[in-house]
Amino acid sequence: MANLRHRAEQTKAPELPGMPSQKSAGVVVVGADHNGFHLKEILEKHLQGLGYEVHDKGSKRLKPDDDFPLLASKVVHDMIEHGDESRGILICGSGQGMAIAANRYKGMRAVVLQDKEQARLARNDDDANILALPAFELEDDPVKVYDIVETWLNTPFERAPRRLRRLRQLDELS
Repeated sequence: MANLRHRAEQTKAPELPGMPSQKSAGVVVVGADHNGFHLKEILEKHLQGLGYEVHDKGSKRLKPDDDFPLLASKVVHDMIEHGDESRGILICGSGQGMAIAANRYKGMRAVVLQDKEQARLARNDDDANILALPAFELEDDPVKVYDIVETWLNTPFERAPRRLRRLRQLDELS
């Protein structure tokens, strides 16, 4: 965990003096409870370095008594405000609680992932718009986290008729 904090302090978005600001790669809304706080901090800097507009809906400092349902709700509401192209990343101990909370909202498709192939399939097949990461499993391997997140962000939804039909069916369940 100390290694993770050290990397968070060292990871900075690249600065190019005299260069015009680049258009954002998109909006990514992040939130984490106390178990995912340190991973959120380094991931946020990494995403900014990739050109994403990052909205941090989590605490600015570690709060051991925070509640994941409230944090997930903040992320979802920000995503709704920014439209269909925004994505959310939630981080808690197992990822499960955050995913359960986010999936309470119509149109939210939160998935817990631990590898790049799952990330690719979740986006391509299911148009997952929220990634829930398990800090207990991933916090000591930020490179793996970056690979999962970048795969998830860069994989387009296939939009095949059967996949669109299934998304409509999911929305009709709630």
